[in-house]
Amino acid sequence: MEFKNTHIFSGSALISLILIILLVFGSYNSKAQTKKQVFTVVLDAGHGGKDSGNRGNNYYEKHIALKVTLSIGNILEKNPDIKVVYTRKNDVFIPLDKRADIANNAKADLFVSIHCDAHTSQAYGAGTFVLGLHANERNFKIAQKENSVIFLEEDYEKKYDGFDPNNPESVISLVLMQETYLDQSIVAADIIQQSFVKNLKRKNRTVKQAGFLVLRNTYMPSVLVELGFLTNKLEGSYLNSKKGQNDMAQAIAEAIINYKDSQKSKVHSTQNPFEETVPPPEEPEKITFKIQIAASSKSLALIPQNFNGLSLITKEKKGSIYRYFYGQTTSFKKATTLLKEARKKEFKGCFIVAYKGGNRVVITKEMKRN
Repeated sequence: MEFKNTHIFSGSALISLILIILLVFGSYNSKAQTKKQVFTVVLDAGHGGKDSGNRGNNYYEKHIALKVTLSIGNILEKNPDIKVVYTRKNDVFIPLDKRADIANNAKADLFVSIHCDAHTSQAYGAGTFVLGLHANERNFKIAQKENSVIFLEEDYEKKYDGFDPNNPESVISLVLMQETYLDQSIVAADIIQQSFVKNLKRKNRTVKQAGFLVLRNTYMPSVLVELGFLTNKLEGSYLNSKKGQNDMAQAIAEAIINYKDSQKSKVHSTQNPFEETVPPPEEPEKITFKIQIAASSKSLALIPQNFNGLSLITKEKKGSIYRYFYGQTTSFKKATTLLKEARKKEFKGCFIVAYKGGNRVVITKEMKRN
């Protein structure tokens, strides 16, 4: 009898153990699925440390940018679907290229850099920027101001391939890593801009493009926000106040959440759970390589005089931007030779691009081997 009771107890214990294991694995699997859906945003407080940013009306851009950035993070961190990474959380100097590295290492879904603007007039209003060529002198001046921080970095000429913030032509040779993410960057920037207008009734300075180095090497949609003008007496006072900083943080955080949700719904609306996930076999097509040497909002004549003596120039238009290419080959080895030739002609930021069936594709290791 005693043996029988022991046997019954062991069976009950075994059932309980199985249930516990199932619950643990179920919980783990649920967490793993949730983790996959986490949206990572990198918040970059502009300037910091020895770089004060602009000092309009004796305010400190670096302090205002940091306070707004931390407030945005505090709001976003309450959302379990969002992971927040900061490039800085205190008053320290972070080189521009390191900010991009932080975002890339975090495998971020969105990069947002926070700044304050300045002008000799009483200009006012919030604006958002994505990487691209400046359409006018004003946009160049804004990028020039933000890019001048590289002069505080050691070996900046080597680190940024001879990039000169004071030379408008230098912007043309920016390595347009953001090209792949440009459309989504514009979407994110527009959502942020509309949040300023609708929620805070701020003057709409619209979404613009300019050559910001901090956005150059980020491998995700990236936006630079100018909160407003510290040089404007009323706006500077507002941005330096706790209320102003909280207002701006709330508007940006809400926009980031809206952008996240828009991307999530976009994925869900295009995904068919019953659809075969195995891609159809592709017919073998030749890969052609070109060297992208420049991009411009202007259509330039394809003559050597316009491209430092280089011939065999082609161009393509995407949106309002013309992209210019040197040479064409089916050999990656030959493409590297063309790359060196273009760099000798002072196109320091040029890079190799690949096309398949007339469409631009990502260059793989296999392509390089072949």
